[in-house]
Amino acid sequence: MKRFNFKNQIIFENENYLAINKPSGVSSLHERIGIANSVFEQAKIYDHNLQLCHRLDKETSGVLLLSKHTDAYVHAAKAFEKREVQKNYHAISHRVHQFKDFVVELPLITTRSGRSAVDKSKGKPSKTTFNTIEKFIHYTLISCNPHTGRQHQIRIHLASQNAPIAADEIYGGKRPFLSNYKKKFNLKQNTEEKPMIQRFALHAFALEIPDLNGNLIHINAKYPKDFQVFLSQLQKFDKLFV
Repeated sequence: MKRFNFKNQIIFENENYLAINKPSGVSSLHERIGIANSVFEQAKIYDHNLQLCHRLDKETSGVLLLSKHTDAYVHAAKAFEKREVQKNYHAISHRVHQFKDFVVELPLITTRSGRSAVDKSKGKPSKTTFNTIEKFIHYTLISCNPHTGRQHQIRIHLASQNAPIAADEIYGGKRPFLSNYKKKFNLKQNTEEKPMIQRFALHAFALEIPDLNGNLIHINAKYPKDFQVFLSQLQKFDKLFV
């Protein structure tokens, strides 16, 4: 499991909550195999009172909220249950898409393999709104607002629109290689080209939740290096001229 420094990832803190910019490759909860380096475990080392208010997939980076005491945890749990928490993710998907308040509602189930799938008879209601941020020749940067919190919801809803997330090989994405887009691409002899991003390109960009006093807390997480490098390469070598 990827090592990370919990303190260095803190992006918000008040008397009730703390938020980190979770790196990709780090699990929210402890994995059965590997060293104890999940967010939960590192949070307990930093402050034993901290509790996770929600989770992110291991490969998803971005805003992850933790509570500092029981009242804050209960308050956040109710806010998530009542859908008072606004979450915004940024994804880089294959192909060009012009989404403007585009809503996808497809019921999802968790399969025996641990993956998710659309099931219109047994699936739980799932809703996501998509908006295009920036278009390239072969990719699109998309803003994703999930109204429900089903497993792999954004990934499947995008894939259903022929817009799988780059490098998300489970749900139809492919690893992106610069040689496909950069003219006169040269690779050093006896070296193998690496993809522009090693994990699926999904980042939890922002989260908004009411605090215990009723005031809204708004938290933003900057793009991690791998996501930013991938985006910069697209802006340079896959630019859409209109």
